[in-house]
Amino acid sequence: MTKKTQGKHPKLDELDMDRRLSGEEYHRQLEKLQRKLQQIQQAYLFSEDSAVLVFEGWDAAGKGGTIRRISTALDPRSFKVWPIGPPRDYYLDRHFLLRFMERLPPRGAITAFDRSWYGRVLVERVEGLTSEKRWKAAYREINDFERMIVDDGIRIVKLFFHITPDEQLERFEERLRNPLKRWKLSYEDFRNRRRWDDYAVAIDEMFERTSTSEAPWTLIPANNKKFARIAAMREIVDCLGQGVDLAPPMLQGDVLDEARKYLDVPKSLIDSLSGRTE
Repeated sequence: MTKKTQGKHPKLDELDMDRRLSGEEYHRQLEKLQRKLQQIQQAYLFSEDSAVLVFEGWDAAGKGGTIRRISTALDPRSFKVWPIGPPRDYYLDRHFLLRFMERLPPRGAITAFDRSWYGRVLVERVEGLTSEKRWKAAYREINDFERMIVDDGIRIVKLFFHITPDEQLERFEERLRNPLKRWKLSYEDFRNRRRWDDYAVAIDEMFERTSTSEAPWTLIPANNKKFARIAAMREIVDCLGQGVDLAPPMLQGDVLDEARKYLDVPKSLIDSLSGRTE
């Protein structure tokens, strides 16, 4: 379904881009995965766990649509999405990782980056926005950064959404024709497309240099939006739920004492919620 670039480092052209999912199967799996995400988020609230989701991919590859399906399932009080664009002047004068360090999640929370620190070795490299010396150094700096946050207890999931040039062009036209999607289309989309081959080289090198045992890349074939959303969400659920007790937390005694006073519920239910048995 997907390919992780840990160990062997496959290239973009090694993906099976014809994978599809029917509408019926999509909705069945979507509902199941959204329920699982809710369980994971609740478990994280009562633990020391936290997580970072990194979304990268071609323009119009479906990152935003996947993030929306995740956001629908999660409580915004402990889930934050950071859309990443060009850095402001304040950050231009500082290390490129600073603005991402400041946006890491607190304990018990989950943060998604819609584009990320990988802009240093993608758009900044291809468009000549930073020197060759600095973007080459960024591979090591990124690996150190990700190792540091993993050691600090943050799980990290890195997803790259891959589409073909023809599919991208169809989606650009869809955005142009649809008034509700027209705002998504920009001059930069077409400018980046003109340098597709240069970006493909940079992306493959990014996978090779930054897919580590601590933070591997997962490649998502995204020509079919439904397939891509489910594949991405399944990867997130698998990573964030691994080794985590997803059982609902027991309630505190004072909450149960008050519930017993005001709610007409069986004593057996109160005992089960406190972990007590007869």
